[in-house]
Amino acid sequence: MTDLIEVRVSNLIGAALDWTVAIATDATEVSIGEHGVICIYDTPEGGCWTNLYQPSKDWSQGGLLIDEHSGTAQHIPGLPADVCYAGGPAGAGVWSYGPTALVAFCRGLINHKLGDTVQVPKELMP
Repeated sequence: MTDLIEVRVSNLIGAALDWTVAIATDATEVSIGEHGVICIYDTPEGGCWTNLYQPSKDWSQGGLLIDEHSGTAQHIPGLPADVCYAGGPAGAGVWSYGPTALVAFCRGLINHKLGDTVQVPKELMP
């Protein structure tokens, strides 16, 4: 892995967001592959290995996190497209915003578990 850089959670998107979700949820064997994040993450049936972990895009992964953390996400009409959804886990106290329900929830989960600023691999930032 390359150098880590400090990033505000509100600026995380794509592979950097997915990698940070894996870290925040204690996924194991987290690494960076040719196409994105690789890890073992928890499902109701047990651990699941994936060669493409994308909870911020894939409802089969991100939806499990919303259920597991009693989370929510909702569309807020009138806001700009890049922040028109708000979401987060139960008990977070504040919601985070994003362009989609999954991005908003993932940012909210990270903010709740790790704080509003995180360290991510520089190579994952757009």
